[in-house]
Amino acid sequence: MNMMENSKTKNIITAIALSLVLASCKAPMATVIKDEVKENIPQNFNQEEPQDANNNSGTTPWRQFFTDPNLVSLIETALKNNQELLITLQEIQIAKSGVLAKKGRLTPTVSAGIGAGLKKSGRYTSEGAGDATTEIEPGKEMPDPLGNFEAGLNASWEIDIWKKLRTEKESAVAHYLSTVEGKNFVLSNLIEEVADNYYELLALDNQLDIIQQYIKLQHRALEISKIQKEAAAATELAVKKFEAELAKSKAAEYTIRQQITEKENEINALLGRYPQPIVRAKENFMSTIPPTVYTGIPSQLLANRPDIKQAELELKASKLDVEAARKEFYPSLEISATLGLEAFKPSYLVKMPESIAYNLAGELAGPLINKSAIKANFQTADAKQVQALYEYDKTILNAYLDVANLMSKVKNIDQYYQLKSQETKALDQSIDIANQLFRNSRADYLEVLLNQRDALDAKMELIEAKQKQLSTVVDIYKSLGGGWK
Repeated sequence: MNMMENSKTKNIITAIALSLVLASCKAPMATVIKDEVKENIPQNFNQEEPQDANNNSGTTPWRQFFTDPNLVSLIETALKNNQELLITLQEIQIAKSGVLAKKGRLTPTVSAGIGAGLKKSGRYTSEGAGDATTEIEPGKEMPDPLGNFEAGLNASWEIDIWKKLRTEKESAVAHYLSTVEGKNFVLSNLIEEVADNYYELLALDNQLDIIQQYIKLQHRALEISKIQKEAAAATELAVKKFEAELAKSKAAEYTIRQQITEKENEINALLGRYPQPIVRAKENFMSTIPPTVYTGIPSQLLANRPDIKQAELELKASKLDVEAARKEFYPSLEISATLGLEAFKPSYLVKMPESIAYNLAGELAGPLINKSAIKANFQTADAKQVQALYEYDKTILNAYLDVANLMSKVKNIDQYYQLKSQETKALDQSIDIANQLFRNSRADYLEVLLNQRDALDAKMELIEAKQKQLSTVVDIYKSLGGGWK
């Protein structure tokens, strides 16, 4: 009879286990989308000019790319003190702790504890009647109320039979690595911002010098107009026009001075410090030759750009999250165990082996009905991994377009700079001619003013062109994945 009962019990357990497994087999599948953007990335940035894969400026360390010692010093300070970078470093620590938390779930949880309690059972219950008729020792009845004292170890462990916990850990690792790449992207952006603002500051310094030279030139023109008025070779109108032009130039000087102050403070903010002078040498700005940039081939962006690698790792993490969410439909196996001492009086705890108590149990459990929460979690994870794929593709596409646009900009800004140089030289010569003619009363004041204004505008635009020339090279260096190594 006992054998038949044991057989029935085994059959029931087997049937329950099979029902759990069969129910879990209905777990939904993740959405699969072909990554056409990555697969169809062009062979070159410019089909007319094939690039050399062996030459890629994106792999050049920033200390070798930037040769201005003052700029290098500013970048070093920014890498130590920039608040955004420091915040990103803390995000890495948070992600690292997440990996440790997921790893900890793979091992058993063991705890130690002690406890004490008191229980009074009703006399007319099976437990109370049993205690009343039980003797602990000959002639010694069971105490009433009944105390309970215990001390021991408790352990629980979820067996990772479907590798769900390992998948969650792998997802946490991928997310951690993506935060590292995020830090590298912040580094790259920070170096680009410091360099761009530094060149803009040098450009403002040179524009201030130009406006001051122009003010001196206008002072001389004003004096000449006054002399000519006294000699009846010019009118009061000419004098007033030169005075107005001089006042306008002095006002522009103060505008540039304010822009210099604000630009210095922008750099100080990037360096994580309060306002202070920015050490720089403005004298060689206009003669600075931008370094030559080699683009390599587009597929190298996948390995060089931190934002692409970050998006790729986030895509990997999201796919693992979908896999882990899908495994929530499967039954889980948990084992629990306790081992310790238990007695109704503290003095009996030391009596061995009577006070020894232990328990060992295994539980296989899985969802059968009302899976809406699990389905919702899976659908959310599935949508996030599709979203991560689109984000990855968008990052690749934007990276390619960045480099393609900047390559074109480098060529065009070089041509623009050359033409502005020619314009400036021609207008400088025209100023000398106009002033000579004005002194000899062979040209009126309007010609002098127009030539001076045109020359000033051309020199200002030439300085801006030099700044854009240098900044564009920095931008393309960053777009190729440079700046974080």
